[in-house]
Amino acid sequence: MTEFAPLITETPAEHPFAQFVRILGKGKRGARDLTRVEAREAMGMLLDEKVEDTQLGAFLMLLRHKEESAEELAGFTEAVRERLQTPALHVDIDWPTYAGKKRHLPWYLLAAKCLAQNGVRVLMHGGGAHTAGRLYSEQLLDLLGIPLCRNWQEVGTALEQHNLAFIPLGDWAPQLQRMIDLRNILGLRSPIHSLARALNPLGARCGLQSIFHPGYQGMHREASGLLGDNAIVIKGDGGEVEINPDTISHLYGTTAGQSWDEEWPALSPRRHVKPATLDPTQLTALWRGEVEDSYPQLALISTIALALRGLGTPRDAAFELAQQYWDNRDRSI
Repeated sequence: MTEFAPLITETPAEHPFAQFVRILGKGKRGARDLTRVEAREAMGMLLDEKVEDTQLGAFLMLLRHKEESAEELAGFTEAVRERLQTPALHVDIDWPTYAGKKRHLPWYLLAAKCLAQNGVRVLMHGGGAHTAGRLYSEQLLDLLGIPLCRNWQEVGTALEQHNLAFIPLGDWAPQLQRMIDLRNILGLRSPIHSLARALNPLGARCGLQSIFHPGYQGMHREASGLLGDNAIVIKGDGGEVEINPDTISHLYGTTAGQSWDEEWPALSPRRHVKPATLDPTQLTALWRGEVEDSYPQLALISTIALALRGLGTPRDAAFELAQQYWDNRDRSI
C-alpha cells in the first residue's frame, strides 16, 4: 500500500534569513541594496552558520549580479571584525593577496619582502589557489622565505622577527574561506573576494587593496572610509596589489575619513612583452641580483612606493626611498 506524505495544513514559519534574499531578489523594481545594518546582520548569520546552503548560494549570486554597495561592504566587514579574536599587534601595511597572477610573476612579493627589511611591518593574507592557470602567493612563500603562519601567535612572532607574515584566510575566518571555495561550484566569483580585501584584521595603519574590475575601486574606497580605515585602492596587475609600470595607475585613497586621488604616470614609454611562461625561479634570481629585467624592477619599486605613500610619504619621496630600499636590500633569501 502506498504511503503518502502528510498534507501541509499549517503555513511553515519563514526562515529569518529569507528577508535578506527577498530584499536582493525581489525583481527589477522591488529589489534594493541592503542597508549597512542589514548587511551586518546578514553576514553575522552567515558567519554564525545560521543559514541554509541554498540561501547562501542564492544570497552570494544575487549580490554578485547586483554588485555590492559601499554600505553593504562596510556592514559585512563590521560583522567579520566583531567576531575576530585578534591580539593587539602593530602592523603598518595590510596586504590582501587573493587574485593570483597569470600574465606576470608576483613581483609584489619581493616588494613586501623589501619593505619588511626596512622596518615596515606587513601582514599578508590570501584565500588559496582557487582558479586554474594562476600563480598564487601561497605557492611561493617557502621559495622566498616569507613566514607562513597558522595562527595569530605565529603572526606576532613572525612580525617581531621578520616584519613580515602571511596567514591563510581559512585559519582566521574559515566561514569566509568556505564561501570563496564555492567559486568552482557556483561558476562565478562571489563578493567574498572583495570583502576579504577590505577586512584589515589587525587594524594596520594602511590597507592596500587591488580591485581589477572597473568602477569597483571607488566603491571600495568609500567602504573603507565609512569604516574609518586608511586605505589605498588600485587596479593592480592581475587583481593583486602590484603597480603595472606600463599603464597609468589611479590611486583611490582615504585618510582619516577624507577621500583623495592621485594619478601616477606609466613608467615605461612602451609596453613590455609579457613572458611566455611564469618561472618562479626568476623571482629569486632578481632578488639576488643575478638577472636585470626592466619590467619587474619598475613594478616592484613602484609597488614599494605605493606602500610608502599609504604610510604618508609623498609620491616623489616614496619613489626615492623605494629605490634606496631596493638597492640596499639583503640579497640572501
